[in-house]
Amino acid sequence: MGSVSQTEKPHAVCIPYPAQGHITPMLKLAKLLHHRGFYITFVNTDYNHRRLLKSRGPNSLDGLQDFTFQTIPDGLPYSDANSTQDIPALCESTFKNCLAPFRDLISQLNSMAASPSSNMPPVSCIVSDAAMFFSMVVASEFNIPYAFLWTASACGYLGYFQYEHLIDQGLIPLKDMSQITNGYLETTTVGWTQGMKNIRLRDLPSFFRTTVREDIIFNFIIQAMKSSREAPAIILNTFDAIEGDVKDSLSSILQSIYTIGPLHMLANQIDDENLTAIGSNLWAEESECIEWLNSKQPNSVVYVNFGSITVMTPRQMIEFAWGLADSGKPFLWITRPDLIVGDSAILPHEFVAQTKDRSLIASWCCQEQVLNHPSIGGFLTHSGWNSTLESICAGVPMISWPFFAEQQTNCRYCCTEWGIGMEIDNNVKRNEVEELVRELMDGEKGKKMKENVMYLKSKAEEAYKPGGFAYKQLDKLINEVLLSNIKKV
Repeated sequence: MGSVSQTEKPHAVCIPYPAQGHITPMLKLAKLLHHRGFYITFVNTDYNHRRLLKSRGPNSLDGLQDFTFQTIPDGLPYSDANSTQDIPALCESTFKNCLAPFRDLISQLNSMAASPSSNMPPVSCIVSDAAMFFSMVVASEFNIPYAFLWTASACGYLGYFQYEHLIDQGLIPLKDMSQITNGYLETTTVGWTQGMKNIRLRDLPSFFRTTVREDIIFNFIIQAMKSSREAPAIILNTFDAIEGDVKDSLSSILQSIYTIGPLHMLANQIDDENLTAIGSNLWAEESECIEWLNSKQPNSVVYVNFGSITVMTPRQMIEFAWGLADSGKPFLWITRPDLIVGDSAILPHEFVAQTKDRSLIASWCCQEQVLNHPSIGGFLTHSGWNSTLESICAGVPMISWPFFAEQQTNCRYCCTEWGIGMEIDNNVKRNEVEELVRELMDGEKGKKMKENVMYLKSKAEEAYKPGGFAYKQLDKLINEVLLSNIKKV
């Protein structure tokens, strides 16, 4: 940043979509920009701001002199719940209600910057989650450059771009909900990348699985893809060794792509305790997870976490529980309070008694830290993109139980393209859980998956090491896009 004078220090406003899996990578990117000399304003919704203060402490969002937090309302009724909000309602509300408060916030920041006593520079660019696409209107009104961060996988992104073609072909929305179970999703394929010619409807992001053309999320996605096509810059949290073919396909759709990933590993290179202390977990982390793992043998523990949004039925939870019990393997299971649909996540007493000597049940943890612990041998996951990247970077093979969105696409790539995962049926049964856990931890396929994931881990390291491809892409993004309004000196 030496080419920019101090009086013209760039000021990036970063706004994530208000859910855990979106806030975390945006915060990593914000830290990287701050490390490169940017003043950062990070914008959460009022609801998530309250949750962060609750989970991380009353001073956790004080920030730094040049890394500050602001909020806007999400337009939904007030709530002090400690759970992810209803996704369709959140999509509709952010789309309809967040433009005006975000515009007002940018105006307020610029007014504050104009004060003689302020050390805040005026806003010079916006880095927005691609799902908060109203931000492009604000960027245009203030005549400042902007970039979209796509927080999920590139293969998921490509899957969403297929929606319009599939509508034109009459393949989606579904004619009848029976098509979910009658083999239609398994037998209908669509054109894909050079490296993979066909992909099943079953493997596409799941929001097309509706019979209603006016479905809220279905239309939200279509609008988000249109906005992405118009955006001057898209940031992908991935690396070429796993999604190079997909990125090439996206290059014919999007104006300009910057592959800056894995973001969490790039951010880990920053040696700044004050910045490291700024966290994004919306649930309180339980430190005993690491203490418990310290007592276990290397590669012996199955880590189970279905992320921040997945919900399951009591029956599904019981099948997972007894499958884990019958496998005989030690396990660490994260069960959020809102994991069960309409109920609290309470496991059977007999299961708890039978497994108490080789299990730990916790409500949340620092997942990066857990996955990198030497005792972890496998990961039973929902295949969210953050979890997938973190598992790859830790060299941990997976069992995948995708829930929704592009998790189905991630699962397909993990299991079929990269050979680092095995899929478990949505209609989960305990004997299948037991069998897959044993294979993951002890079987020949498990060993091969471990080899494959260690290879991908080494490729990720090449991307995020100092001077690697991700660093060069970050430099390009800064110079070509984010600093395009800043006068060079």
